[in-house]
Amino acid sequence: MKVELFIPCFVDQLYPETAFNTMRLLEKSGCKVEYNSKQTCCGQPAYNAGYWDEAKEVGTKFLNDFSENTYVVAPSASCVGMVKGGYNDLFTNTIVHNKCRNLQSNIWELSDFLVNVAKKDYFGAELEGKAVYHDSCSALRECKIKDEPRQLLSKVHGLEMLEMQDTDMCCGFGGTFAVKFDAISSAMAEQKVNHAMAQNADYIISTDLSCLLHLQGYIEKNNLPIKTMHIADVLCNGWLESTEY
Repeated sequence: MKVELFIPCFVDQLYPETAFNTMRLLEKSGCKVEYNSKQTCCGQPAYNAGYWDEAKEVGTKFLNDFSENTYVVAPSASCVGMVKGGYNDLFTNTIVHNKCRNLQSNIWELSDFLVNVAKKDYFGAELEGKAVYHDSCSALRECKIKDEPRQLLSKVHGLEMLEMQDTDMCCGFGGTFAVKFDAISSAMAEQKVNHAMAQNADYIISTDLSCLLHLQGYIEKNNLPIKTMHIADVLCNGWLESTEY
């Protein structure tokens, strides 16, 4: 099974190891992974800020960077949600309408792809401790992903998964929301972290590094004994050998 890997811009710049772990998981699932090094952004930052012309320009490049009839997998429900939903506003009834629709039907968030397409949920991962899963807004509401990450995490040796209060509530990041309404954003992060710590969790796990970046910032600022991890990093923990790419 051939898969084209989409690594969002902030993952590429801030969390490159998560990108490599995504590739390793796909390869361990039996996929032949291809990566177009010319790829950049899906256009979500401009789109969310109201700059739709600029978002359309970036989105057009995205459509040209990926094949419309091949699986495209990304370690970010937020960016996948942008392509599946936001592109309807940008490209409906345009010259690339059909190409956009084809790509929308073939782009997948990582956990969704592993469970529902690759049909694999066990990777021999090991991680000692207690963890809660944070349902990101994009994963839950845009991509309809809820059970898949929990299914994958339930197979991690040594990891006790707990459900925290208001797991489906926003973490407060919301892209530019965190900048425009920083006080509200920080309060929402505080609430989310407090719910996790109420379960005595060692980790907060999610499909979206944008959420985890926001929560980790609050954790570090307040020197709290809890850590955030992307699901790809969890699923590779304990079995990963050093591999050069």
